[in-house]
Amino acid sequence: MENGFVKTEIKNNIGYINFGHPKSNSLPSTILAELALKIREMGENEEINVIFLSSEGDKTFCAGASFDELLAIKDFETGKEFFMGFANVINAMRTVPHFVVTRIQGKAVGGGVGIAAASDYAMAAGESAIKLSELALGIGPFVVGPAVERKIGKSAFGEMSIDYDWRDAYWAYKKGLFTEVFETVEELDEACSQLVVKLAGSSIEAMRELKKILWEGTENWDTLLEERAEISGNLVLSEFTKNYINGFKSKTKS
Repeated sequence: MENGFVKTEIKNNIGYINFGHPKSNSLPSTILAELALKIREMGENEEINVIFLSSEGDKTFCAGASFDELLAIKDFETGKEFFMGFANVINAMRTVPHFVVTRIQGKAVGGGVGIAAASDYAMAAGESAIKLSELALGIGPFVVGPAVERKIGKSAFGEMSIDYDWRDAYWAYKKGLFTEVFETVEELDEACSQLVVKLAGSSIEAMRELKKILWEGTENWDTLLEERAEISGNLVLSEFTKNYINGFKSKTKS
């Protein structure tokens, strides 16, 4: 658990993917790589009709990029490679032939918002506030931007990006980021279970064709997200970003 994990299970035509990290389910490059790999592997598995993605615990869904790893980046290539981790997860979710249903049980920040946006069906608890805090770090939400903008529109994406404060789950629902919101985690889990069981028994051919239609217009994302990773990979080298992260870590320790 110290370095985080990605666990998978296949049961009754449902592919389960669960990830976790002791620092609020943050995402170092190792977990990002494993997530992208497992999503793609499940997309090739004929036993699976639907993918269910979740994170560990009942509080924070995902705290986004690992600050420890961001601080360790010393050159552009390393920076680009790190942010390509988010690009690869989003593109895996986009191109896998199955619907990806995601359980969002708590707060989502940065890359966590990107994962929610890249989901075909995002189901959230009432405590699941969201935040795009990248501008505060001096890097901007460039890689997750296309996925978030696709769901909530450019205006709302700009609002989240410029005024990088928390938005509650019902704001996210009204804007289209969350498909459904439930008052409690228990209600969320029951609804998630019912939906994935329903999809597991649905026509895989029909679902695949519908997914193609839902993602029309994103065919250039392999190139687009790589370009966005290059922007972030360059900006993360700034003194502004290093100072912000060091300041943040000092405050959390005190």
